[in-house]
Amino acid sequence: MKKGIHPEYQKVTATCTACGHTFEFGSTAKDIRVDTCSNCHPFYTGKQRFANAQGRIEKFNKKYGLK
Repeated sequence: MKKGIHPEYQKVTATCTACGHTFEFGSTAKDIRVDTCSNCHPFYTGKQRFANAQGRIEKFNKKYGLK
């Protein structure tokens, strides 16, 4: 590798804009803000809601004359 052309890899603190949670990781950027983190994202908190697909499948089958 050539010397002096690569950005410096350092520990940075990321801040979640939704909940204010901060965490450290390695990056070449100085300051990082994320919209959602594992602390407030519905998938990780268990508050995720699933769409009711059953009615959609029946509607599709009826529309196209399938079983």
